[in-house]
Amino acid sequence: MVTIVVGGHFGDEGKGKVISYLALEDKPDIIARAGVGPNAGHTIFKDGIEYGLRMIPCGFVNEGSRLMVGAGVLVDPDCFIEEVKMTGSAGRIFLDKRCAIIEKKHKEEDAGDDFLRQNIGTTGSGCGPANAERAHRTAKLAEDIPKLKEYLIDVPSEVNYAIDSGKAVLLEASQGFGLSLFYGTYPYVTSKDTSASMAAVDIGIGPTRVTEVIVVYKAYTTRVGEGPHNTLITDDNINKYPLWQEILKDAEKNGVTGDNVNDILAKYLNEKGTVTCRQRWIGDFDYELGSYSAKVNGATQICITCLDKLFPECNKIKEYDKLSDRAREHIKKIEKETGVAATLLSTGPNPEDMVDLRK
Repeated sequence: MVTIVVGGHFGDEGKGKVISYLALEDKPDIIARAGVGPNAGHTIFKDGIEYGLRMIPCGFVNEGSRLMVGAGVLVDPDCFIEEVKMTGSAGRIFLDKRCAIIEKKHKEEDAGDDFLRQNIGTTGSGCGPANAERAHRTAKLAEDIPKLKEYLIDVPSEVNYAIDSGKAVLLEASQGFGLSLFYGTYPYVTSKDTSASMAAVDIGIGPTRVTEVIVVYKAYTTRVGEGPHNTLITDDNINKYPLWQEILKDAEKNGVTGDNVNDILAKYLNEKGTVTCRQRWIGDFDYELGSYSAKVNGATQICITCLDKLFPECNKIKEYDKLSDRAREHIKKIEKETGVAATLLSTGPNPEDMVDLRK
């Protein structure tokens, strides 16, 4: 069985939390990282400790799973080795030998490009220039880097063998559908496709191997960096959103201040990027993007995260019937608009804070 977990909006949907839950609950034999590279961060909790990961699969929380990074993922060697040490995953983490390498020159080019930095809002991690060099067939590969030798394998061979043996495989994508180079809000996108189909390509499996595609949405829509945000909450439109008016009042009661409504909401909800720590733009749930994302990704299930932020009374609840009426109404509307059943509902930051309707 192969399950792909992919983001449905602009990233920051809480995929790391979802992956960590599935890793512990489903106990897959292999958990493989797809996506662009270290420009996307995932925040997860293990034994009460918060981890901000950019290279290592979030499924490292299950110590019985083998961890792999597919050939389609860009690798920053220093970042990778640092995270191996931080997570204690040496001996069970592997890279495909064909992963392209991010070098110092790529980071300098990324950070020094005025268009990418000022107009697009690049993270400066070097991913765009490295992908461009790979397209020119001049990029170095993991097999060219001596300090990575002990981690190198042929990921497609390992993953396909596991599938043939009837074992469970979990693929974790990065970023979100709205940032896809092909289907996102171009030019305010990342340097490759971010759909479920691309995740399969990154790891080296064919489409007939995929069993489930779980598209993850936050209960509201956030975006970091530049680009359109169709449901952005502003001083001018907040009166159209009773729920957001209520959240704003709670924020102000708790002494949260800011230059504008969105600034206050972002601070109150603790919405900032894992990699850049930039403040995220807060918006109501984008049903149009959500519906299109479910369709193109071929969602068989959806997950809704951060319900506890939007509906505090749902914090750490694990049973659907104990969720508040307004939370259930919100879930049902998302299901109706996307046309896909919500099977996983996240109610807190820890892996166990989950309503699992697959059971």
